[in-house]
Amino acid sequence: MYFYYDMSWIVLIPAMIFTMICQAKINQAYRTYSQVRNSRGITGGQAARAMMDANGLSGLAINVHGGNSLNNFYDPRTKSLNLSQEVYSSPSVSSMCIACHEVGHAIQDAQHYAPLALRNGIVPVVNLTQWISWPMIFIGLLLSATSPYGSLMFNIGVLCFVVVIAFHLITLPVEFNASNRALEQMRTLGLVNEEDYVGSRTVLRAAAMTYVAALATAVASLLRVLVLAGGRRD
Repeated sequence: MYFYYDMSWIVLIPAMIFTMICQAKINQAYRTYSQVRNSRGITGGQAARAMMDANGLSGLAINVHGGNSLNNFYDPRTKSLNLSQEVYSSPSVSSMCIACHEVGHAIQDAQHYAPLALRNGIVPVVNLTQWISWPMIFIGLLLSATSPYGSLMFNIGVLCFVVVIAFHLITLPVEFNASNRALEQMRTLGLVNEEDYVGSRTVLRAAAMTYVAALATAVASLLRVLVLAGGRRD
């Protein structure tokens, strides 16, 4: 059992390292291009508004919050863009491309982009399964040796965690597509020159890789649990 417990970390460690690398890259890319003024001198909020107007989304509200500068999102429930104060008000390359990325999600919503609709539709299920998966898995592991219900609880927990992994998997095309839309729109609308475009692509690609890392970590976590379960059975 202890041998399997130790071996289980080998499954998880590469994903953890990959996650740290991706997080470091997005932080570095954001910091670098947050110091670079875009060629048009427009703020993230202005870029977002220009992109929304060009795509028939003039009625969308932009909410500004004072939290983490990388905490920006489109809310499909309220049909609103939510930007940090820094992204909204700064005329940097980082702010412009991040704001436009979130508008990409708004365009996806307006056009009923299937992966986004699927992701939004399963959010309540994912919230539930994410909350109960680990307790079910660990209780199931503890009871598996003494109760027939242990294996049932473990299997239910694993199934719940598979739903979480599916959510991470569906997120990938949603995020990559939003970034591609942003880059295309910024160029089409003349919001960027070539240097701005290269910087924007660097920031958005680094951001997208954090979602790949989240998926990798989730898969590795499940594999680790399965290794642990194998060790208990042996």
